[in-house]
Amino acid sequence: MSSITKVALVGAKGNLGEKVLEQLLIAGFQVSVLTRKSSSQTFPSSVTVKEVDYDSLESLTAALQGQDAVVSTIASAALPQQLPLIDAAVKAGVKRFIPSEFGSDTLNEKTSRLPGYTVKVQIQEALKKAAAESRLTYTFIFNGPFLDWGISAGFLANVKDRSIELPDGGNNKTSVTTLASIGKAVVGVLKNLEQTKNRGVYVQDSAISQKELEERLKKATGITDWKETVSSIEEGVKKAWEEAKKEKPDLGVLFLSTLRAAIWGEGYGGHFQKLDNDLFGIKQLTDAEVQAVIEKSVPK
Repeated sequence: MSSITKVALVGAKGNLGEKVLEQLLIAGFQVSVLTRKSSSQTFPSSVTVKEVDYDSLESLTAALQGQDAVVSTIASAALPQQLPLIDAAVKAGVKRFIPSEFGSDTLNEKTSRLPGYTVKVQIQEALKKAAAESRLTYTFIFNGPFLDWGISAGFLANVKDRSIELPDGGNNKTSVTTLASIGKAVVGVLKNLEQTKNRGVYVQDSAISQKELEERLKKATGITDWKETVSSIEEGVKKAWEEAKKEKPDLGVLFLSTLRAAIWGEGYGGHFQKLDNDLFGIKQLTDAEVQAVIEKSVPK
């Protein structure tokens, strides 16, 4: 397979998208960013901005003409928009499509059946079909929760309130990765096309449990009095399924319960056992480096 030069990035202004864009530019790719026509977002001068109508296959196909790869970092609520993007990528002759996975191992059978991942599985099936019928290939990137963003945004722990959730007691380790390392993984895929063709790849900066994270946060903040809330993953999954059956489900409840299970639940593959770090030249962080990331990510 010939090398990748031109990359179309979708979702470039999100928390992850900005870091992926940064790493793509550092690596020397020619990047085009797809935006809505009503968008007022600005990008570095070296980036080509292409306004598109996401509801128009013709508009998307035109924007992807001449592109070697599509990288999607769009948010969960917009995941279905990737279906017409895949069709457009096929029509435009794109070589590689990296969909917006960037989280838990949805190739794990137990995880793939969780209600919050229905759309991601649909995207996977659409890409497998496209790969069988055209020149398009794909790679799914799995990296666990974002370590830095997870702390600064309050997902892994609420530093401001000094509180942390401990799913099933908080002793199960999960793979975690920083946004920058995920950006490097994207670059790694695009530079190793044959080795990453039509499969999932796994990267992590470290593996950590919530109890371990709590101790590191105590050290980072100098405050030892934290509120612990022990939750049941099994009960959360039941709640997610109950929510999914409603006519208008609460997507927040649905996704959070799904995420907890996929990240920390037994048998869901949240702690990756086989990694592609070496292929991409991504070294795992030392204990001191993990602590440094945590301290830097603590909200001021």
